[in-house]
Amino acid sequence: MVSEVRNKAIYRLVAAELTDFSVFYSQDSIANAEATLKNKGSKIVVEKGQIVKVTKDAKGIVKREVLTESWTDWIDYWAVDFNFESKREILRVKKEESGEWEETWTGDFIFENEWQSFRTKKDRSLELTSVFHECRSGRRKLAVKVVDIFGNDTMTILEVSV
Repeated sequence: MVSEVRNKAIYRLVAAELTDFSVFYSQDSIANAEATLKNKGSKIVVEKGQIVKVTKDAKGIVKREVLTESWTDWIDYWAVDFNFESKREILRVKKEESGEWEETWTGDFIFENEWQSFRTKKDRSLELTSVFHECRSGRRKLAVKVVDIFGNDTMTILEVSV
């Protein structure tokens, strides 16, 4: 961590590292796919957090191929908001009696994507450590959002001392 004094405020550099991602999806079952698959057919099954390709050849012999070898195989995209509580989520609501608009805080905050790593069709690699980001020292909340290969997003909020 590097420190710098600017206008009596101390700034430090912070980076986020993605170390794990758990998936517990199930869609169909391998046993059901094997029983219902026709010869020369194949089916993708998600069972207990693994993606498995089930194939049946012309003679009816079934083969299984696990397509997810690592937890990183599930991740399509991940992003970091280094100051999650900096932007309140505000709703504008029209009052029925007066017709005037009133702004109300929902109690939540808006995720602002300050850094991201994502896969493309040409480049399947994924950075697991963010760049260093300059933050004012003190307590703060970082938010990490992960989008899996099915488009589902998960967000974790971490309280840290910088």
